[in-house]
Amino acid sequence: MTDSVALSLLELAPVERGASEAASVAAAREVARWADGAGLHRFWVAEHHNTGNIASSAPAVLLSAIGAATERIRLGSGGVMLPNHPPLVVAESFGTLAALFPGRVDLGVGRAPGTDPATAEALRRVPADRFDSEVDDLLGFLSGTFPSGHRYEHIRAVPEPTRPPQLWMLGSSVQSAQLAALLGLPYAFAHHFFGARGAAAALSAYRKEFRPSPALSSPYAMITVHVVCGEDDEHARWLAAPAVMSALGVGGGARTDPFAGPKEAAAQEWTDDERQRAEQLFAAQAIGGSEKVSGRLDELLAETGADELMLTNNVTDVDERIRSYARVLEIFAKR
Repeated sequence: MTDSVALSLLELAPVERGASEAASVAAAREVARWADGAGLHRFWVAEHHNTGNIASSAPAVLLSAIGAATERIRLGSGGVMLPNHPPLVVAESFGTLAALFPGRVDLGVGRAPGTDPATAEALRRVPADRFDSEVDDLLGFLSGTFPSGHRYEHIRAVPEPTRPPQLWMLGSSVQSAQLAALLGLPYAFAHHFFGARGAAAALSAYRKEFRPSPALSSPYAMITVHVVCGEDDEHARWLAAPAVMSALGVGGGARTDPFAGPKEAAAQEWTDDERQRAEQLFAAQAIGGSEKVSGRLDELLAETGADELMLTNNVTDVDERIRSYARVLEIFAKR
């Protein structure tokens, strides 16, 4: 961590065209080992399904391996898509992680399916509009307390760790921020989505409406940012181009296809409209050399007042991914 703001990582296990998904999962563990040694605060993994370019689909399983390979960094889900899972199973899975790695486990939950509609139907037990009640059930299982007469009053999540996981609310809207505030939970805003807007408004609503709870006495908010910090601006854009190419569907591929390599992306012909849209995506995130990334992160912190920055990117070369994050650490270390 830095003196002013905590720094953390969100890992997606990105998959490059022609590479194996198993290699991407192994690379995620390598990045976690580096983050642990470098002193970052948290290491979260995502939940995506039926996506050829992201191999992180089972957060609790992946976190178990990462926990065994690290020593001190906090481990978490960014996040568990709660409509896809029974709250009791989530509580027991993350309770098991908390028993294995005491004091190190976060449980970030969100309402999005993390996939396409057909796959969501294959996964989903309940409609997404029941998310609020599902969160209430999850809180009951994690705390071991339900109101008298509740249908789950006599059901206990096992194991019950001495230091339970810290529950986080994830989202990208004022609505999700308000729910986090109502429940007195820490909040993470997903600014890293290409095209994401509204982080400042969401965090402002969160702080304004926050109600202290047994879990948290005062508001605590984090923003996740797509960060590619290169040797210079040109190098960063070269590394980031495959993810932008995928997001825009450049070249006719599906957004869920494995990512092109940087050389392939550089050789791709882009229309004027695609280039203009790409510039908008580059500008919204933090992509460039150290000076540009430093300035953009300062802007986001000033706009949102976030307590913590979570960095992520889809750079498939694990060495380049780590070097990108290391450059961000150097930026903050010099302050």
